[in-house]
Amino acid sequence: MRVYPVPLGFVFRSRAKDEKALADKAPVTDSKQTRDPQAPKGRPTPKRSEAQSQRRSVANTPTTRKDAAKRQRDERRAAMERQRQALAGGDERYLPARDRGPVRKFARDFVDARFNVAEFFLPLAVVILVLSVVRVASLQNIALLLWLIVIVLIVIDSIFSAIRLRKRLAERFSGQNTRGAVPYALMRSLQMRRLRLPKPQVKRGERP
Repeated sequence: MRVYPVPLGFVFRSRAKDEKALADKAPVTDSKQTRDPQAPKGRPTPKRSEAQSQRRSVANTPTTRKDAAKRQRDERRAAMERQRQALAGGDERYLPARDRGPVRKFARDFVDARFNVAEFFLPLAVVILVLSVVRVASLQNIALLLWLIVIVLIVIDSIFSAIRLRKRLAERFSGQNTRGAVPYALMRSLQMRRLRLPKPQVKRGERP
């Protein structure tokens, strides 16, 4: 095996010379440029507003599971309060997903602007129930007849309303997705006006 001699200059080369050579190759920076001692190297000094927002976000970050659960409960409670106010005032930003959009708003206004037979179903049902409980054959027969009349009127009125609403939606929102608006309106018509949510935004007889 042949051994090649190693130059002594390579072994005993001065480390100081190497460091000096590296220092000469390093880029020269302007020593007059000042830097914030608090700023991390290689990054610009953050603005005061950014620094304050970062400190607030760090301070608001929950440190324990209990704090995280409490924060989630507070956020959920605040969201429910915003939704309740939106249902009362009609603010589209915080309404539930099923009530959002101009199509659903138009369907609500269409129902709220007219009298619907279905909205009187609950009070009529109470009257019919009372008549059916009374142990008088004539009154029970009247109660049964009223049941049939109310159901027939609700069906006829609902069909008429659905046809008119579908036509109005086709005129107002031509080419847009109106799927589900008619069943949504019919379900709203079954509720008494004062109990409807979101609250009615139009008066009776007012054209939406």
